[in-house]
Amino acid sequence: MELKKKGYKVLAIEQTEGSIRLDQYKHDVQPTAFVFGNEVDGVDDNVLALCDGVIEIPQWGMKHSLNISVAAAVVLWEFVRKESKQIELNEHI
Repeated sequence: MELKKKGYKVLAIEQTEGSIRLDQYKHDVQPTAFVFGNEVDGVDDNVLALCDGVIEIPQWGMKHSLNISVAAAVVLWEFVRKESKQIELNEHI
């Protein structure tokens, strides 16, 4: 993957065995690229194998998929929130 060569961590957003819940993922400051699948088929297994990790958005109830725009908004918001917290902590050191 070209992004990995450029120093990016590549994370898939998918519910799969071994995935880490979004709220439990420990974000670092490494540049990160996200791979989203569609709400029916998700991220292809071949693509998952190329990623550095898999994160899932915790969901409850009968349906376990989100529209791509909703999923992207949730993931990006959480990463920005965690990164801004880290920046605030570093400013107080």
